[in-house]
Amino acid sequence: MKQETFTDMEYSFRKKKTKREEFLEIMDEIIPWDEWVGVIAPYYPKGKRGRPPMGIEKMLRMYLLQIWFNLSDPATEDAIYDSYAMRKFTGIDFMTEAVPDETTLCKFRHLLEENGLNKLFFDAINRVMVGTGHMMKGGTIVDATIINAPSSTKNAEKARDPEMHQTKKGKEWRFGMKCHIGVDAGSGLVHTITVTAANEHDITQVANLLREDDEVVYGDSGYLGVQKRPEIANNAHFSKIDFRINRRPRSLPKVSDKATDWERYIENHKSSVRCKVEHVFRIIKCQFGYKKTVYRGLMKNENRLYAMFACANLYALAIAGRKLSTT
Repeated sequence: MKQETFTDMEYSFRKKKTKREEFLEIMDEIIPWDEWVGVIAPYYPKGKRGRPPMGIEKMLRMYLLQIWFNLSDPATEDAIYDSYAMRKFTGIDFMTEAVPDETTLCKFRHLLEENGLNKLFFDAINRVMVGTGHMMKGGTIVDATIINAPSSTKNAEKARDPEMHQTKKGKEWRFGMKCHIGVDAGSGLVHTITVTAANEHDITQVANLLREDDEVVYGDSGYLGVQKRPEIANNAHFSKIDFRINRRPRSLPKVSDKATDWERYIENHKSSVRCKVEHVFRIIKCQFGYKKTVYRGLMKNENRLYAMFACANLYALAIAGRKLSTT
């Protein structure tokens, strides 16, 4: 058992915990640290030459703080020095060690990106959730959201990110990328992610978001006609799926005040299932603050999204009062 410091004893007499500390305690309890450390270990430096490397779990905790609170490399280092809750989460004791510097964190992040390790975290969590019955099968909700990217050309290249594009949503032009997700219709947990430029239509990614056991798919009116797509119609399994896509409100017939509006009743039922997809987007954009891309290029941002959605699934289970267990 780790010995308490005077700071720990002082903080234990506080009248209340901050929301940040409560969130970090939830994530500390539910994340499978041993499994994620085991995923990283084969790619991590062994320390046979030069300075011994920092512990994998310590660097992983620091990296997760970065993506949960949408911080830069130097801001993450400063935040751990400044915040007791963050220092406690990383397990750093200032009496014996210092916070890993921003360069060390940057190299660790590049290690995860180059080897696609965040996707391995995401896939590993999903396999466990399927095995424990937290994630069901048979139905998927598809949706997409635009993540804005900096449109400024005040940089060394005097140009915007070439992998990002602009698109018009409503009456507003948006520049950035688009995140497409497939969500389990029963639990509301994300099982598949794809990332494209913002000008890619939502309907083009549906085949990449479906599972082999899906029998029904929900989506908003942007997915109307998806069953006619060649990648869907020419697939033996996908062509048999029941696509329950919301119709556009203006296409619904008008009925008298005394008649039962069955058309709108059916559409409301579809929407009541489809709304689950918005919960995870709320966690990503509001809880984790990921409303704008932080890196150039799709690959780095996709890698970050895999880590965020893996944590969002775990956080959704935690606030629902359920625990993930492999036993």
